[in-house]
Amino acid sequence: MGSLGEEDLSQMVRDYIELEPPISISMASSVPSLNHQHQYLSLQDILGKYTDEEAEIHGKVLMYVAELGTSKDQEKNLKKLMVMKLRADGYEASLCKTSWISNSNHSKGVYEYVDVMMVEKDGRAKRVIVDLDFRSQFELPRPTAAYNEIINCLPLIFVGSEEKLGTIIPLLCSAAKESLKAKGLHIPPWRKAAYMQSKWLSKNFKKVNVSPELEEDSKREEKSGTASTCFPSIFSKGQLQFCLKP
Repeated sequence: MGSLGEEDLSQMVRDYIELEPPISISMASSVPSLNHQHQYLSLQDILGKYTDEEAEIHGKVLMYVAELGTSKDQEKNLKKLMVMKLRADGYEASLCKTSWISNSNHSKGVYEYVDVMMVEKDGRAKRVIVDLDFRSQFELPRPTAAYNEIINCLPLIFVGSEEKLGTIIPLLCSAAKESLKAKGLHIPPWRKAAYMQSKWLSKNFKKVNVSPELEEDSKREEKSGTASTCFPSIFSKGQLQFCLKP
């Protein structure tokens, strides 16, 4: 999830528990699905389409994840290391941190992701967003089978435009709402579309400084042979492991 402070998250949970009365499970179970099949097929269609720019970054990200390995130190700084790898290959990449304040729709929070500025064939600038922990942002406790099916079609890592995210998020949040209600649970504020959109689409974001010292640490680890060469299949539905051959 996003990098909320412990006090902020604790307060959010307390407010949620105090303000929301329990919902009847029998009543929630009677709420019909909002066209699960349509949601599932729409997501597959949206996620299956890549522009040339997105496909290019997609391929680079896969390669970098393989090179960086999965040691604890690498995972901790993966977003920063990804930015440095992209920059080394000539891309205009940045680590972005969004933040938003509390309002009537959602509580305050912060989140980090990578963006890459590309130039389309017609010369227009295009912002490609890379999220290295995308699927987990939409996982729910006690999900329905229908919601599990939708979540399993999401990539673990997202590479795409703001427009694509703007289309995906409402679909996912609608499906999450159905799942929570079917299990007799209320919709917490951090599961609503407005909150989720703020993570990637907030206008209030800044570029975070990336230290070159991290790259040196990464190179030393690779030379010492301590970096793992196995990495998760980040764009498959399963959790298979692919290992690079020397």
